[in-house]
Amino acid sequence: MEIRNTAKRPLKISLPGGKRLFLGIGGTGQIVPKAAEHPPVKKLIDAGDIEIIDAGHAGTAKSTGNEQGIKSSSAQAGGRASRQSGDR
Repeated sequence: MEIRNTAKRPLKISLPGGKRLFLGIGGTGQIVPKAAEHPPVKKLIDAGDIEIIDAGHAGTAKSTGNEQGIKSSSAQAGGRASRQSGDR
């Protein structure tokens, strides 16, 4: 679920589990649907400081875009392994 800061100031949003989300002016971020029911988040939504953008489809649209980015970057590498990982 994606949210956008509509306030005219940066926001520090308290999320469940002691986590925080920092959003700049006009910034967007992602939260889990359970976090939208958290009282501090609900208060910001009711006040109009943040808005929920396309709750059901935000994650799927981003994953589709990332897949294409991965394909194009692997095509540029020429199919060779350019990095090794693990113990040597």
